Amino acid sequence: MPELPEVETVRRGLSPTMEGAVLQRLELRRADLRFPLPRDFAARVEGRHITALSRRAKYLLIDLEDGTTVIAHLGMSGSFRIETAVAEEVPGDFHHERSKDEKHDHVIFHLQRPEGTMRVIYNDPRRFGFMDLASRAELDVYPAFRDLGPEPVGNLLSADYLASRFNGRSQPLKSALLDQKVIAGLGNIYVCEALWRSHLSPTRKVSTLVTKAGRPKPELGLLADSIREVIADAILAGGSSLRDHIQTDGTLGYFQHSFRAYDREGHACLTADCGGTVERIVQSGRSTFYCQRCQK
Repeated sequence: MPELPEVETVRRGLSPTMEGAVLQRLELRRADLRFPLPRDFAARVEGRHITALSRRAKYLLIDLEDGTTVIAHLGMSGSFRIETAVAEEVPGDFHHERSKDEKHDHVIFHLQRPEGTMRVIYNDPRRFGFMDLASRAELDVYPAFRDLGPEPVGNLLSADYLASRFNGRSQPLKSALLDQKVIAGLGNIYVCEALWRSHLSPTRKVSTLVTKAGRPKPELGLLADSIREVIADAILAGGSSLRDHIQTDGTLGYFQHSFRAYDREGHACLTADCGGTVERIVQSGRSTFYCQRCQK
């Protein structure tokens, strides 16, 4: 499943093509993806200017001039590619190479820009992604968004906020961080990396990071900073693909070469003077990678 930095990379790759364009035609090659496509989908969006592309957690948001928002989720295998008269691009950086097989091209945005016509094609072999329509003014109550926590970037994620969510709870730290009601869009890879950076054990009870008075211990400030930093680094590098990937500007995303804990089972811990070894355990069916010696 693409994580937040991959979706943000897709958003940044699509924005120059889609923002400001007129959605002349929406071509639907099937009636459903993971769920049925919205009723009268094409009729409700065709002929409208695209005003902005944004993101909430792992969802891509395409805003139209009339206040309608197209909500898109990539699922496990979904991707967008851009086709012009002279080039083809696949914005984003993924764990596995994305399909260009036309039989999996399910939704096609036919766009008009001053420089000419373009197509943005949604391809999804497994069809676990989906698209929906909602009013931009009502996104806060959209079912997928109404219970989401703050984004793992920006000032809303703080030591005080984490303390308020962790106080009195015995849940393991990693499980709490993967709870989308606590932090929106934070996934397995980046939780492992943030915990390594902050030297915190994924098995530690979250209540031990809060004082009896409900105040955050110093480790929570370091954790909040580490989460923001690891997400920012991944976005800057173009995501966390486990293979080289050419981005829309022709450069390669190499964040996978910067992993310090994730997928490094049996390798020496990279914390200075630690001397420990990265271990793999399973928590709630997910692989966790950490160093038992320096993560407490």
